[in-house]
Amino acid sequence: MSAQFLPVNRQDMAERGWDQVDFVYVSGDAYVDHPSFGAAIVTRLLESHGYKVGVIAQPDWNDPASVAALGEPRLAFLVSAGNMDSMVNHYTVARKRRREDAYSPGGQAGLRPNHAAVVYSNLIRRTFKKTPIVLGGIEASLRRLAHYDYWSDKMKRSILLDSGADLVSFGMGERSVVEIADALAAGLSIDDLTFIDGTVYRANSLAHVYDAVELPSFPDLQADPLNYARSFAVQYANSDPFIGKRLVEPYSDHEFVVQNPPAAPLSQAEMDAVYRLPFARTYHPMYEEAGGVPAIKEVRFSLTSSRGCFGECSFCALTFHQGRIVQARSHDSLVEEARAITDDPDFKGYIHDVGGPTANFRAPACAKQTKAGACPHQRCLFPEPCERLEADHVDYLKLLERLRKLPGVKKVFVRSGIRFDYVLADRKHGDEFIYELCENHVSGQLKVAPEHVSDTVLAHMGKPPRAVYERFVQKYEQANEELGKRQYLVPYLMSSHPGSTLDEAVELAEYVRDLGYMPEQVQDFYPTPSTMSTVMYATGVDPHTMQPVYVPKSPHEKALQRALIQYRDPKNRPLVLEALKKAGRMDLVGHGRECLVRPEGAPPAKGPRGKASGSATLRKAASKADPARKGSGKGGGKGEGARKGKGKGAGRGEPTRKDGGKPSAKQPAGRDAADRSSRPSSPHKAAKGSPKRPGASSPKSGRAKGGRGPRRP
Repeated sequence: MSAQFLPVNRQDMAERGWDQVDFVYVSGDAYVDHPSFGAAIVTRLLESHGYKVGVIAQPDWNDPASVAALGEPRLAFLVSAGNMDSMVNHYTVARKRRREDAYSPGGQAGLRPNHAAVVYSNLIRRTFKKTPIVLGGIEASLRRLAHYDYWSDKMKRSILLDSGADLVSFGMGERSVVEIADALAAGLSIDDLTFIDGTVYRANSLAHVYDAVELPSFPDLQADPLNYARSFAVQYANSDPFIGKRLVEPYSDHEFVVQNPPAAPLSQAEMDAVYRLPFARTYHPMYEEAGGVPAIKEVRFSLTSSRGCFGECSFCALTFHQGRIVQARSHDSLVEEARAITDDPDFKGYIHDVGGPTANFRAPACAKQTKAGACPHQRCLFPEPCERLEADHVDYLKLLERLRKLPGVKKVFVRSGIRFDYVLADRKHGDEFIYELCENHVSGQLKVAPEHVSDTVLAHMGKPPRAVYERFVQKYEQANEELGKRQYLVPYLMSSHPGSTLDEAVELAEYVRDLGYMPEQVQDFYPTPSTMSTVMYATGVDPHTMQPVYVPKSPHEKALQRALIQYRDPKNRPLVLEALKKAGRMDLVGHGRECLVRPEGAPPAKGPRGKASGSATLRKAASKADPARKGSGKGGGKGEGARKGKGKGAGRGEPTRKDGGKPSAKQPAGRDAADRSSRPSSPHKAAKGSPKRPGASSPKSGRAKGGRGPRRP
């Protein structure tokens, strides 16, 4: 816990007796030495291999001297925009500037530039003309080839060309960054490093590029959007380290971008070694005066148990960044880290999360993946679980049990999200997992991600049908009833995803009506770089099938779809009426139980019940569901166990899924993750002792049955 931070200035170098560092790591994030931050993993890993590493965090991009603070490195500059794509970090899905940045001191926004990796790299090149520059992190990884850029609404070139860097290290870069370091230390020129898996390089000819698949050229991508869909389908099929081919993207007759196959996944022993590195587990003390770095709060007492995800949601970039093969740490490694956490004087007994991109993925989907890789044209869970899928929760159950029995640990929560279809696919232990989860690892509410209820939209999302989610809801409620607990499901929902017409938006609104509360933060689909859904958004076709997909693009239509889900908000009434007229669903306008809004000219409903936050019943339920509101709650322990907001990304990077509440290499993909983090804690079930509504179930079962809910505007 008392590890020394890496040098951030010349004085730190002098105290170590260094005249020069081997690598300077330039990051768009504040310097946080915690394994949920990609910068910390890469720098500590290089240090463990004997290299001298310094860190320049959030340099002034208007001053070239800011990237020269540690002098010229002996081997290379390593550049990352941070744990999130800088454009996602800066802007909401409505392209409005965010006011806060959880990865900056005091949450202050504006301490990094747009397209940070490109700006930093060009800044370095102005001062150090010949020093090698290697890009890494989520921004570079997902922009390594030509891609659609939502913020400019056009195709952009590979980040390698726009940045002037020499290499891109994509994906989880432990293997590639060490190979790059060793090659440079051995005296090889950066121009000769064309053989390292997990890297992208520039070539002037294809004379020495072997066994490669040629993608559509960048001029072809600009000329016809369908070429981008075709290109992405090839990239997707070659995203596996076992079977992936080398890819070539032409820009002219004398300029090519070459992507080598992805790096091999880490073994369990290698994963354990990474997380055994001597992290300080907090932010650099230079940020104390500013109030620290907010992103550390959620991950400080959390454990990353795995990386990789075979869920393959269309709106998530994990397939391109972490890959489909799950890599897990050993129980001993996680217990060792948990014991270190309990020694922290600020630890109150609550481990906030034990998970990864998907918490209940602790092993590859099947034995084949460990030997031959993931199937290039078949998904593990969609449209239904593969017959080879080995769904098993025994290992995860044993891990959670071991952690919660550690001295000093009061509660172990699971918050990074579970795949409910995977739970149901585990016929031997799925029910046991749900029961154990409800009994020991839920803090009053469990956040799950059905995302939508229209099977049409769900199919485009790569998610299971609505009926699968409803089966999980029944099992979750049954487990809580047996335990005598009132614990709630909070479903994440997404509007305006490709495939969603107004008809599907109305169907989602009817589902929200039957829930009995209004989600105050509706999540619009966010077209972030290199996701299947983003390609649908940009091209209007599904890259797998090349069949047309309806895409709600206009701000007004997106506003209509959002308003339908938030139909109880009085200010949305005109938009809801317009949407229902366009959808031919005026049967939902009136005074009946099934109606969404009152007719035009009808007096507004009295009282504050137009929003869930104005309902005393729902406030009571939310209070029970969220211990942070009352200090304690059934199944929730103290307020320390409640989620306090996101730190996504990918880290595991992994942005996040995206999210979860951990900053990582995982990028929040497919939705406006910063908005999602502010979603209020709304119960999926009625609170114990709540008065019955017409059409609602008894307080015992607590499940809404199409009741009226809060009054219509």
